[in-house]
Amino acid sequence: MKAAIVCDWLLGTGGAERVVLELHHMYPQAPIYTSQYNPNPKIWFADKWFEDADIRTTGLQRLPKSLKKFLPVLRAFTFSRLDLKEYDLIISASGAEAKFVKVRDGAVHVAYVHAPTHYYWSRYEEYLKHPGFGFFDPLARLGLKLLVGPMRRWDYKAAQRPDYLIANSIYTKEQIKKYYGRDSHVTHPPVDVDRFKSYSKPTDQRHGFVTAGRQTPYKRIDLAVEAATSLKIPLAVIGRGPEHRWLKKLAGRNVTFLTKVSDEDIARHFGEAKAFIFPGVDDFGIVAVEAMAAGAPVIAYKAGGALDYINKDTGLFFNEQTAESLSQAMESLDKKSFNHLKIASQAAQFSERTFQKAMSSFIRQALKSQE
Repeated sequence: MKAAIVCDWLLGTGGAERVVLELHHMYPQAPIYTSQYNPNPKIWFADKWFEDADIRTTGLQRLPKSLKKFLPVLRAFTFSRLDLKEYDLIISASGAEAKFVKVRDGAVHVAYVHAPTHYYWSRYEEYLKHPGFGFFDPLARLGLKLLVGPMRRWDYKAAQRPDYLIANSIYTKEQIKKYYGRDSHVTHPPVDVDRFKSYSKPTDQRHGFVTAGRQTPYKRIDLAVEAATSLKIPLAVIGRGPEHRWLKKLAGRNVTFLTKVSDEDIARHFGEAKAFIFPGVDDFGIVAVEAMAAGAPVIAYKAGGALDYINKDTGLFFNEQTAESLSQAMESLDKKSFNHLKIASQAAQFSERTFQKAMSSFIRQALKSQE
């Protein structure tokens, strides 16, 4: 059996790249087809992720990686024209256009879906308000308005092609049903939980709060900054993004912004914090599970992928996406009793090994049903 892996792009070290990495470990001989590839992500733990992989990029590789946001139509067209006739099994990992690939009769296509394409569906209005193209925002808004109709139809049609769909969370499963009209199986994405274990400290040795992630509007890091500022309690904000300057203006002296931190520093902050703040709606939210792996309870907005891993033993929810509601949850943390070891043990359910076992089992059944 010949297998191939297809993904939207390999340009960083996020959750999408981690999924592809584990698929590569499962099928080391399978070539990886992608639109653009950056072999030097400049993150020490990821600099050799794909060094032994057969990476096959498209013609879009010749374009600057910074143009990724401008290329959805070209990516869709390029992926739809890939020649994959020699393969018996195609596994696509996609939150955008990789699922557009076509396979020969008799081949099996299993699509791991990070989310229905955000800029056409669930976050269309957010992208209209904040396209993230800087000086070119007005042009991006116009292009999105003109293209959203035909691209939604094309995206929907492409989502009907795979034989099987796998969602990364129950929330994504519901989104797939809503926008694509298809059922899917849930397999949570892989999390490198072992990387955080040794940094976990007991509850009585923890202090302050922490949040992390790319500082974009939908992450709602502003809520964490406003809540911590109003309560005058320490908050470490890890990361950068287009909202960075605005967030610094919102923040009081008790809020610290950390933009240049090593992977070890991130794990240490997670392991020493009273809680990790997760105020946005994410399809899954790997960073929150990483914080759990370091023993930190998570305070999250009650929506999205967080519903799959936050419970009475691992954290608590706030019900309204406001700074006031988050503040109340943060204040109530001291009334709760959390065990850092128990939190870390629940995070272990999302390990890379668990992901590989679940995917292998599903793919075996998929191949068997096609015989």
